[in-house]
Amino acid sequence: MRPQDIVVLLKILSLGNTMWQFKDLSEQLFLSASEITESVNRSQISGLLDYTKKKVRKQSLLEFLQYGLHYVFPQQQGTIVNGIPTAHAHPYMKQFFDSELPYVWADVKGKERGLSVEPLYPKQVEAIKEDETLYKLLALVDVIRIGKSREIEIAAKELNKIILHES
Repeated sequence: MRPQDIVVLLKILSLGNTMWQFKDLSEQLFLSASEITESVNRSQISGLLDYTKKKVRKQSLLEFLQYGLHYVFPQQQGTIVNGIPTAHAHPYMKQFFDSELPYVWADVKGKERGLSVEPLYPKQVEAIKEDETLYKLLALVDVIRIGKSREIEIAAKELNKIILHES
């Protein structure tokens, strides 16, 4: 697996029942068509996509995100930069956490100042500007990547609600 594979899977989930093609994912995620194809193939081989390569195995993805993500794609906080709020600083997460210094993905147009978090792939910041659901999912994933036990538990619970459409 590569870090962008997580983003591709979450993008597929964010599309819901909308029909999509590889070229759609390529355009929306700012990845080449070959990167999308390779990502989908890796995810199907790893059991995170079904045999059609169109349907995410939600429970398997949730288990991987909760128990494996921080080992495979760990994150250390970086320097203070301007950017887009993520993790605890995402507007949705503010109901659960109060952080003194927010976490951000570096972005020259970002209005928030905080500790930088490396996105899963370079164009992720551009992709989230077009998709609020993807943005929320990736912010929750960042909580898992950098959070403490209690924070990870809350993020995992929220991911379960969103991905499995539970209230």
